[in-house]
Amino acid sequence: MQRNPKGEEQEQGRGGSMAKPEAEEITTEVVVVKEQEEGHDQYHHPYAFHVSGPRNLASPNWRDLINSSWKDTNYKRTVIACFVQAVYLLELDRQENRTEENALAAKWWVPFKYKLAQTLIDERDGSIFGAILEWDRSAAMADLILMRPSGAPRAVLTLRGTLLKSPTARRDIEDDLRFLAWESLKGSIRFKVALEALKSVADRYGSNNVCIAGHSLGAGFALQVGKALAKEGIYVETHLFNPPSVSLAMSLRNMGEKAGFAWKRFKSMLPMSSETQVSSDAGEKTLGFRLKNWVPQLKNYGVGLEKWVPHLYVNNSDYICCSYTHPDGTEENNIGKENVGLTSGQVAAKLFVKSKGKQKFLEAHGLEQWWSDDLELQQAVHNSKLINMQLKSLYSLPAPQQTQGKAP
Repeated sequence: MQRNPKGEEQEQGRGGSMAKPEAEEITTEVVVVKEQEEGHDQYHHPYAFHVSGPRNLASPNWRDLINSSWKDTNYKRTVIACFVQAVYLLELDRQENRTEENALAAKWWVPFKYKLAQTLIDERDGSIFGAILEWDRSAAMADLILMRPSGAPRAVLTLRGTLLKSPTARRDIEDDLRFLAWESLKGSIRFKVALEALKSVADRYGSNNVCIAGHSLGAGFALQVGKALAKEGIYVETHLFNPPSVSLAMSLRNMGEKAGFAWKRFKSMLPMSSETQVSSDAGEKTLGFRLKNWVPQLKNYGVGLEKWVPHLYVNNSDYICCSYTHPDGTEENNIGKENVGLTSGQVAAKLFVKSKGKQKFLEAHGLEQWWSDDLELQQAVHNSKLINMQLKSLYSLPAPQQTQGKAP
């Protein structure tokens, strides 16, 4: 039996028309699979909050109105460290052109009922080096948190450290070298931007409701910005993670101090006449009297020793910040120094030290350690030599006023 050519064509036509949708379905399936793979990669990104963020940390709820989690120093340290991590991710999101749907940064502040209010931009390269996060009242109300928990800051200014990626590495390293050479970051545009931003939020919400935090280079900026405001009588809570402590200026200063100490030892070995001994004893008594009255004078002059107390978090295995753990030395070595009064029971800073044996540098300097579940900290009881040097200008006395005696 012969087939109908037309019928055959019709069958082929039907077969062709059926094959076309199949190709479209295959193409659609490929696109869907690719989107799922991208979402899967995003879900398992190493910097995703649920991957590398803190474990067993509850989000704020109505119970915080009765017993605020923010009063727990470990909770506060953990959350603020997460806020600093968010700034790193804001810049990485920008560099990798992530959208609002797949951005990583927001996941590090949203669980704690905060929102992004402002980003700090380095005008030299357009990079994000800081951010201001504010309490998100609407998000809190949605979870029946009617007011901000006690101890939770109204706004937090956070500053990131160095990112070794080409778009921002040059400016980051430039500021690293600035600190290494001069132990100061005031010449950087970032210092000016951060100082103005912190002043603005402190004026808006009050300095008691604001805090500043940073990691590594960002901690260096946070320390110097907080110190600049403290000089103006504006005291802002400050948290510094792995702040830089190594600089050429500090090394030269230490060499000078060692040389001066050696010279004093040499002079003490030389014979002295009786007149010189008497005058020396009298001078030491006078100096001792002045040192005993040093701290009370500070209080009389209105210098707030305990109003600005930065919190420093350092790791003994991190050579960038470990110099903060060096003790200030004995009172004998401190005689004649401008900030010796700080050793008389006064608190210049709260220094928290992590000691976990020998660690690799990247682990010891990393930010992730500060929200780790097995973190064990001890608060240093000795006075840090470097902290005293950093804060020395805050506690310098004004020139004494000469009082005129009454005419007889």
